[in-house]
Amino acid sequence: MTGVVILGIETSCDETGIGIVVGEELRANALASSVDEQARFGGVVPEIASRAHLEAMVPTIERACAEAGVALTDVDAIAVTSGPGLVGSLLVGVSTAKALGAALARPVYGVNHLAAHVVVDELEHGPLPESVIGLLVSGGHTSLIAVGPEGMEALGQTLDDAAGEAFDKVARLLDLPFPGGPAIDECAREGNPEAIAFPRALGGDTLDFSFSGLKTAVLRWLTAQHGEVRRADVAASFQEAVADVLSARALEACRCTGVDHLVVGGGVAANSRLRALVTERADRAGVQVRIPRPGLCTDNGAMVAALGARLVRTGRAPSPSDFPATSSMAVGEIAR
Repeated sequence: MTGVVILGIETSCDETGIGIVVGEELRANALASSVDEQARFGGVVPEIASRAHLEAMVPTIERACAEAGVALTDVDAIAVTSGPGLVGSLLVGVSTAKALGAALARPVYGVNHLAAHVVVDELEHGPLPESVIGLLVSGGHTSLIAVGPEGMEALGQTLDDAAGEAFDKVARLLDLPFPGGPAIDECAREGNPEAIAFPRALGGDTLDFSFSGLKTAVLRWLTAQHGEVRRADVAASFQEAVADVLSARALEACRCTGVDHLVVGGGVAANSRLRALVTERADRAGVQVRIPRPGLCTDNGAMVAALGARLVRTGRAPSPSDFPATSSMAVGEIAR
């Protein structure tokens, strides 16, 4: 087999992801999700997610190895998300990675979930340039980061709800299913994005985000209606407000840093309107935008394996054997 074989383990939230990268080629991206179990609660219950990871871990690893045509003994290094995320879920992945590392006598890299969402784009569009801006949008994170040779630097972040969290909450207001992002995206296809002038918070030059007020504005608008509400118009107008703010802030980050490459990652990066609007605005600004295919935007093992492969390729030392799982891994920290 040609190329270094990296096994990636992702368990930061409610999806058990196992990815295998050989050299720079993605060979497997197996996923087991507990989203159906979480849906009846309208959000992720950490204890349910942790138990689901325990049950899914071994079968998902076996499925990934079969898909990639490799045995565990072929693995050269293991990468695992060590933060940020739900601590109980992270512990399942980190414990598995450490056990495999000890059993196989292989190095283990505890990596940053946010950095992995940026680096996964290498599996689709080739090596990243030396400096990029990353717009990371998911149910738990909305961040703008500068990624360079020395690591990552936070440029902006949400001050309250993450974008994906706002999608989930607004979907509930509209009686749409969980998770809210795909449901609103689908519903909005039949709506008018200009039907309702929902607010865009934090104007000016800030690179921070705020979505709590937007969510409240949707609630107040719905409460004030006394007749039939056209749900598609509400979904489209809300989605437009989110995509407008996210894309505007991302391009502002490129402008003020002088970086002309933008990577969009995280589950909300699968949203069709955000993908279209950020691409349109990037083209006008002379910025090259890279967005992985939707299957690589949501949490997955491929992104962790991709970051592990990059760390091995650049000669990064593996993590110490006692590296922790933590919900508060610093943005500037790519690996332990």
